[in-house]
Amino acid sequence: MKFRPKHLAAVSALCLVASLGLVSAHADETAGPRQAPKVTLKAVATAKNPSAAAAGPDGRVWIAERAGTVRVLGAQGLGAPVLDISGDTTTDGERGLLGIAFDNDFAHFYISYTDRKGTSTIDEFALKRGKLQPNTRRTVLTQTQPYSNHNGGDIRFGADGYLYIAFGDGGSGGDPHGNGQNLDTFLGKLLRIDPSGGKPYAIPADNPFVGDPKAKGEIWAYGLRNPWRFSFDSGTGDLLIADVGQSDWEEVDWAPASSKGGENYGWSQMEGNHPFRGGIEPANHVPPVFEYDRSGLGCSVTGGYVYRGKAITDLAGQYVYSDYCDGTVRTLTIENGKVTGQADLGVQGGEVVSFAQDGCGELYVLDIGGTISRIDPA
Repeated sequence: MKFRPKHLAAVSALCLVASLGLVSAHADETAGPRQAPKVTLKAVATAKNPSAAAAGPDGRVWIAERAGTVRVLGAQGLGAPVLDISGDTTTDGERGLLGIAFDNDFAHFYISYTDRKGTSTIDEFALKRGKLQPNTRRTVLTQTQPYSNHNGGDIRFGADGYLYIAFGDGGSGGDPHGNGQNLDTFLGKLLRIDPSGGKPYAIPADNPFVGDPKAKGEIWAYGLRNPWRFSFDSGTGDLLIADVGQSDWEEVDWAPASSKGGENYGWSQMEGNHPFRGGIEPANHVPPVFEYDRSGLGCSVTGGYVYRGKAITDLAGQYVYSDYCDGTVRTLTIENGKVTGQADLGVQGGEVVSFAQDGCGELYVLDIGGTISRIDPA
């Protein structure tokens, strides 16, 4: 596991300053079941189609804009671009700059985007004293995309120091190439690689399919349709994946921090807990921890984070998520792989395309229309 000793003081100071401007929403923990936290959304910046985010070396949030720019969120909003790859990507279909991440010691910055031909690409940049070094750019991994939708594209480092990469099933509709259940492709998968362990990367020896001649060793989990956003609980290490459904069911998948990988989340034999177009449930299917149909909550789940901040005590430990088409910010309480509580936070985030978590654990909502809002106590 990699830690962040060089930056702890800076992040701690930032959290202290931030906390001075927030009054914690807190109820008596001995007074029975917690009520839905009272929160508000405070607009803190405007971006051009914000698509992804990651906490930087000093705890501030770096915001990716879909057309290819990355800017840092400060007290006065977003600063000038610290990176511009707009000449290398395109926003047709569901393409663009789709994910950003820092490794755990902030030595490198990674971007996930589709190039001008639509190929999913993961590039790396070195950081020096917290600043990106453009001339160090190198490509780590690529994946050809047969269609312009279902790219996935989220990237994130686990506590193990490895880079996890989410790819959709390749697009069109109904997984026409059967990629979800095919272990010989990256499509429809969550990958796990060591970008600093080889050229261009190394495959961790304990990945679940290492040594299987019929599978790609990079695969960590499979059976995913379009895992648009995933995250690790910073308190427990548990993995949560929000997988966008085909036409009927949206799902959230869960794996404990102790998982050795290899989970099959079922697509395209299954959509949530339900056989898809006559599919047969795989014997090793790992059902979602939560699903919802499209009759009321929306049409495209947007995954967020388990809240571990300090400003809203009653939100602690709850998984915050939304839906692109509905925009209501909601929560799940998940204990030992079971949902034990649900809540509607009573705030509307617009066309919610992503969430952000700063170095203090506070959460932000990204509306693809441009507004970046922080979840504050009401």
